[in-house]
Amino acid sequence: MTKREDISPTDELQLKFYRNTGNQEVLGELFNKYMHLVYGLCLKYLKNRDDAQDAVMSIYEQLSEKLLTTEVEHFKSWLYMVSKNHCLMMLRKNNPEVHTEVFMESGEEMHLNDEKVQLEKDLTALEACIEELKAEQQQCVRLFFLKKKSYQQVKSETGIDLKKVKSHIQNGKRNLKMCLESKNVNR
Repeated sequence: MTKREDISPTDELQLKFYRNTGNQEVLGELFNKYMHLVYGLCLKYLKNRDDAQDAVMSIYEQLSEKLLTTEVEHFKSWLYMVSKNHCLMMLRKNNPEVHTEVFMESGEEMHLNDEKVQLEKDLTALEACIEELKAEQQQCVRLFFLKKKSYQQVKSETGIDLKKVKSHIQNGKRNLKMCLESKNVNR
């Protein structure tokens, strides 16, 4: 069994770990990253702090069950949809005429889908640009930015001098920026 300390704190790894173990602490950490966004969304829809706080707790309780059986690729956007649907259901339950608001929100959902498609394109472009870097820059950039390693950890794993590690990361970052700009990725 994997120790919790060995897990990188990315959403996907935390989800996988939670799904395999049912460890509520991991789910709590993951949810806490986005709880302020969930609360803001609930407040936007419910227009009442107490109702919004209750909704946040209900959503968390739903997650502990749903995430054990649902395969989720992009947790943040999935959580947004779960939270929005929960709020709409609460509103519908208290006021049956709220169903018209769902149709008004469909444009927002389409916008989210467009953003998801654009994000996938941007990530593909980023991966292509990383592949174009010199080998040592590529290695240092991957470890530092994608694996969230410190300069010292990158040095230890690669055997490259600390000053060179910093230089490879800085130059790699600059080269990535130029490459992404050439591919019209401006995030």
